[in-house]
Amino acid sequence: MQVLGLDIGGSGIKGALVDVVEGALVTPRYRIPTPSPATPEAMVETAALVVQHFGWRGPIGCGFPAVTKGGIVLTAANISPRWIGVNGQQMLEQATGSPVLLLNDADVAGIAEMRFGAGRGRNGLVLMLTVGTGIGTALFLDGKLVPNTELGHIEIRGRDAERRASDGTRERKGWSYATWAPRFDEYLQRISALLWPDLIIIGGGASRDFEKFARFLTIRVEVEPAQLRNEAGIIGAAIAAHEQVAL
Repeated sequence: MQVLGLDIGGSGIKGALVDVVEGALVTPRYRIPTPSPATPEAMVETAALVVQHFGWRGPIGCGFPAVTKGGIVLTAANISPRWIGVNGQQMLEQATGSPVLLLNDADVAGIAEMRFGAGRGRNGLVLMLTVGTGIGTALFLDGKLVPNTELGHIEIRGRDAERRASDGTRERKGWSYATWAPRFDEYLQRISALLWPDLIIIGGGASRDFEKFARFLTIRVEVEPAQLRNEAGIIGAAIAAHEQVAL
């Protein structure tokens, strides 16, 4: 069974066909840079181009970098504030001619990792972090998702945590991993003190280089890289659409 998954991020809009039974991509990812400014019209048009690339007609799962409820976008940390209050799911359906499920991007990445990756078979409290342009979070208790957590925005030293500790900040500042890691470690320490998770999974773009910064982390909670790496968002979005979109 194949479904198209989309991962809309602050820097790129990516998609691929996914085998939702095996939890694996069956085509190479196709990526187009996120337009700037990241307005609803521009982003939906770009996402539609990704869908057209695959010639896809059928359910589409879409991870989106915001709190979403019923397809409506409620926050806009790394996209245009014009998104707030917009029915993004409906816009994507109109642009693609296909049924769409729009969910928070970290949540769908977490769904994939809990089903097929580092969280498979794990009970207790599992925190998935997508560390890229910002810091997205997905929280699972005994495998059940607590949706739309925005724990990348807790305050540390008077600032939004993701502004201090995201991989996007590291890249903009030109920091080495040795310079950046203590800031990220401080974030992990703070979030651990609030939640006491049993496992933290590091996904997003930073997961590709996990080995480069893992040795600098001092947190005592078990920390693992996402096994599906930066493909988790696409895979999880497709799985969610397969299970929740009515044909």
